[in-house]
Amino acid sequence: MSDNELGLFLRLRREAVTPAEVGLPVGPRRRTPGLRRAELATIAGVSIEYVTRLEQGRDRRPSPPVLSALAAALRLTAAERVHLHRLVKGADPGFSCTGGAGPNRVVRPTVQALLDRLEPAPALVLNRLSEILACTEGYRRLAGPVGLLDGRRPSLARFVFTDPRARAAYPDWDRVADEQVAAIKQGPGRSDAHVGALMDELTVSCGAEFSGRLESVPGLPRANGLTRVVHPEAGELRLAYETLELPADDDQRLVVHLPADDATAAALDRLTGRRPGALRAV
Repeated sequence: MSDNELGLFLRLRREAVTPAEVGLPVGPRRRTPGLRRAELATIAGVSIEYVTRLEQGRDRRPSPPVLSALAAALRLTAAERVHLHRLVKGADPGFSCTGGAGPNRVVRPTVQALLDRLEPAPALVLNRLSEILACTEGYRRLAGPVGLLDGRRPSLARFVFTDPRARAAYPDWDRVADEQVAAIKQGPGRSDAHVGALMDELTVSCGAEFSGRLESVPGLPRANGLTRVVHPEAGELRLAYETLELPADDDQRLVVHLPADDATAAALDRLTGRRPGALRAV
């Protein structure tokens, strides 16, 4: 994992903003993806030297007004703005927003009850180590046959990076791998000893497939989207997912999958043994 997560995030967001989005002309000789440093500096009202220092990690503590100006210039979403402020706070040596607490592996009864009410939808509860703490029967029927639930303490990140079956299960493996790295890096990142140990483990076992992503993927996973899963019985399924962050004391997240098309809805109904139409495409 980069020791300059702030600089990495700023650079990647700068490269993702097109000149047209900020009202700048697109010339034929433009080589830089997104905005140039000088363009970002002008829009944010800071010097190009300061933008360079931030991206290179030579300055890691910009003031709140500068952060706000950069966030506005980069068209950051509310979640990205929160993440930006966390990265600045995390630059303090020894700082961890978790206070050294270990990963929570206990699912509260009310959260479990909520999970039960989501049947037959495939849904699961994860902690910050991507460990699967609880899931619906719908998720077991989906994930069990592909091998995702094997082992005493199933882990989504370990499955994606260390189990050869993962590439067959996820046709868009590269994108899924990026999302797993982003999820691990979110929040405390390596400043948390338990997350750091998982990063070290996957770096040793997976090499550049994992370590390269630590250096290039910003720690902000998508909260929703679409994923494809190839099930040995049901074939390829297209699933829309939503991620719901539980309260900070839980330090967990609930992920719910719903069929993204009618064919997937029918396949999930067959897997769960439910009447047709139990799950509707979204």
